Amino acid sequence: MFSCCDFNIAMTFNESYFSFGRLDLLSYQDTFVHRLDPRAKVVTTILFLFTVISFPKYEIAALMPFFLVPVLLTTLGDIPVKFLLNKVVIVSPFAIFIGIFNPLLDTRTVAVIAGVPLSAGWVSFIAILVKFTLTISAALLLIATTSFPGVCHALRRLGVPAIFVSQLLFLYRYLFVLMEEAMRLVRARDMRSFGEHGSGMKIVVRLIGTLFLRTVERAERIYSAMLSRGFNGDIPSVKRSPLRPVDVLYVLATVVFLAIFRLVPITGMIGSLTQELSK
Repeated sequence: MFSCCDFNIAMTFNESYFSFGRLDLLSYQDTFVHRLDPRAKVVTTILFLFTVISFPKYEIAALMPFFLVPVLLTTLGDIPVKFLLNKVVIVSPFAIFIGIFNPLLDTRTVAVIAGVPLSAGWVSFIAILVKFTLTISAALLLIATTSFPGVCHALRRLGVPAIFVSQLLFLYRYLFVLMEEAMRLVRARDMRSFGEHGSGMKIVVRLIGTLFLRTVERAERIYSAMLSRGFNGDIPSVKRSPLRPVDVLYVLATVVFLAIFRLVPITGMIGSLTQELSK
């Protein structure tokens, strides 16, 4: 019989699976941001990423106004803030590893805050974290309001080669396939083991080998099925809609916003105005 313990195990795996694909689930909402053309969102996101990356490595204050973009998209797109922050924190070790040695390599003092000297290495490290947070949140919001397949189809309609788009789609799709196979294996292992039995390194190696064989066999079956249905290297999108005036207006407004905050020292002007008012 299917015991309560088995039911709890199954529920745990299902919750993990749906948590993994929650970005796609969020993309099915009906908000202003979700209704925008995927091509418009892809273009504006790419422009946002390149604008943020273009700032010098010691620039922090000028990056602060760019947080308005993810804040507005999160609010208008009805995206859970906690969920977005959790995703950013999960991948943050990559950014930390990239910049963690900067304070050791660049020890020049550039400022003194409350009597504590601040080195150029710490400034560049903080700038890396700020840029990382902005770029990753923008990419996550793009998927959460468009879906990954929607982003890929938008790239294809923008002229990106079919082979590149197909590889992206397959990579994303088979992450779920791989996870499903891993869930089946681990569930079967848990139902056949008791306590610490079946949790050693030897068992893990066997599971990995079995997972590899299963995924290869399943990939061959899926590819044969795709060929029998006329797959020729391209995955066309069934839904095709022209750009609307609101989509063009969204792109233009984003370009103006990015140009102003990139070329005009907004934070410096605000700081000067605050000093004038405080006198």
